[in-house]
Amino acid sequence: MSQYIERYQRRKLISSYFSVVLSIGLVLFLLGALGLLVLNTKKLGDHFKEQITISVFLKDSAKPVEIDQLQKSLALAEYTKSAEYISKEDAAEQYSEDIGENFVEFLGYNPLKNSIDVHLKADFVSPEQITEIAEGIAEKTYVDEVSYDKPLIELLNDNARKIGLWILVASIIFTVIAVLLINSSIRLSIYSKRFIIKTMQMVGATKKFIRRPFIWTNIKLGMIGALVALISLGILLYYLNKNFPELNLLDDYPILILLFVGVFGLGVAISWASTHFATQRFLNLRTDHLYY
Repeated sequence: MSQYIERYQRRKLISSYFSVVLSIGLVLFLLGALGLLVLNTKKLGDHFKEQITISVFLKDSAKPVEIDQLQKSLALAEYTKSAEYISKEDAAEQYSEDIGENFVEFLGYNPLKNSIDVHLKADFVSPEQITEIAEGIAEKTYVDEVSYDKPLIELLNDNARKIGLWILVASIIFTVIAVLLINSSIRLSIYSKRFIIKTMQMVGATKKFIRRPFIWTNIKLGMIGALVALISLGILLYYLNKNFPELNLLDDYPILILLFVGVFGLGVAISWASTHFATQRFLNLRTDHLYY
């Protein structure tokens, strides 16, 4: 009978520890994922901004040397990420593939123009700067037209600011929720041992002596939960970097190390604080209040 009770108590203890580790690991993983999103909000915004293209359409009278000079000057400009020359023949071939028929044969001529597609750096993607850049390019006598999607640029800039603000607000709210969830999980674990705490106190043990084993146990559980969260974050980072290499998520090693250290430290800090205050609460309760 005593062996059965001992095994039951051991299983109950392991189950309690497992639930604490799982809750800490899950909450810290979600918090770390949100932190990863917060740290890369600008990078994500820049990625979408750099998909914006300015199309420079050239006159048929433009000489090859003029086209070559313009492409080189645009490629070397401070606002340019890349500049690609597209001949009217290549443009017609691509357009024919898109619509599923050869429109050149139907029309009898190629109405498209030679062009240079300019991809801008993210810092220069704003309505004012792009207007200035487009006007400067349009001054060339052999440039027929400079085209870009102005409404899309305005929408992209507005949404980038709004998304950044909401992500910051969500991260603050979720951090508070994470602290409360981990605190509740540890408090429940301590609550199941409230009679042990009070018994130790009644036989003369000091509050510091009683708190110490509970604090160390839950700090270890917090460290294990944080490690689980960090391993999960590492897997998530690997998956995102493999499927979205253009974001270069693994390039900012100092930021990633800071994030991982922050998640680990938060797990330890919350575990220590929650255990300290939970045990202190039961130490200060009267014995008859332990049943409520």
